[in-house]
Amino acid sequence: MIINQSIASGSQLTTQFWQWRGFSIAYQTAGTAGTAVLLIHGLGASCRHWRRNIEALAQQHRVYAIDLIGFGESAKPKPGEAIHYRFKTWGEQINDFCRDVIDEPVHIAANSIGCLVGLQAAVNQPEQIKSLALLDCALRLQHERKLNWYRRIVFPRVQKLLTHPAIGHFFFSKLAQPQVIRKALLKAYSRKEAVTDELVEILLKPAQDEGAADVFLSFITYSKGVLPEDLLPQVQVPVLIAWGIDDPWEPFEKGKALAEFPAVKQFVPLPGIGHCPQDEAPEIVNPLLIEWFAAQADQASRKSA
Repeated sequence: MIINQSIASGSQLTTQFWQWRGFSIAYQTAGTAGTAVLLIHGLGASCRHWRRNIEALAQQHRVYAIDLIGFGESAKPKPGEAIHYRFKTWGEQINDFCRDVIDEPVHIAANSIGCLVGLQAAVNQPEQIKSLALLDCALRLQHERKLNWYRRIVFPRVQKLLTHPAIGHFFFSKLAQPQVIRKALLKAYSRKEAVTDELVEILLKPAQDEGAADVFLSFITYSKGVLPEDLLPQVQVPVLIAWGIDDPWEPFEKGKALAEFPAVKQFVPLPGIGHCPQDEAPEIVNPLLIEWFAAQADQASRKSA
């Protein structure tokens, strides 16, 4: 199934669906020339969170923006034997998408938990990835290895409580409300004018799908698995990190520590920007990404000469 949409430049933005392990995966694509760029969203978001970036990137690249399984218009199967909502699963989804749909090495740009997905994919199959651009990477501060003694006692008990279906679904139903989503966005975004009705709807609509609550609860009650500092030492491709200084969820000062890993070639502070720079400040992020991808192409050309 292909849904066509026009974007301002006259390029064609299409929404398509790909079958992965028996499940429908939604993605958008635009642009007809240039190297491939894959955009990966964060928790609770979708490919539409890149709506302010796709057109600009499509002037020089073939752009793909994917809905991770469990989010957006992609399938939301019940967590269990078929699907576990973990970075391993999502990383494999990206690897298979790169192989089956894009069919060439890609540049990845990602936000929040999408950054860990991109990192995992690059660790799994480094030959598929040309470079990574990470925007406010999820630090996973609720991970069991990062909790202080008090939270090590309290947090697992709260998580266990949420695994009870009645309690967990009631909790999610209270979160999946327009006013609650707007309030969270107003905290996450430093530029309050960027929190529009359209943005609220982008996050709200998928949250109303059957299975959305189970996906969300499966992820937030999991405090194990990989951290960015586990993956970055294994990454063999160049990494750009950009970080909103005003991010209330992933503190800038903690994020700066990731710049110490050898794979990170550039760390860019973004003053006055919050957790989702690509949506909050596209006039800054789009040129930054275009310049980064071009620089990687230049370096690759020099190495092959």
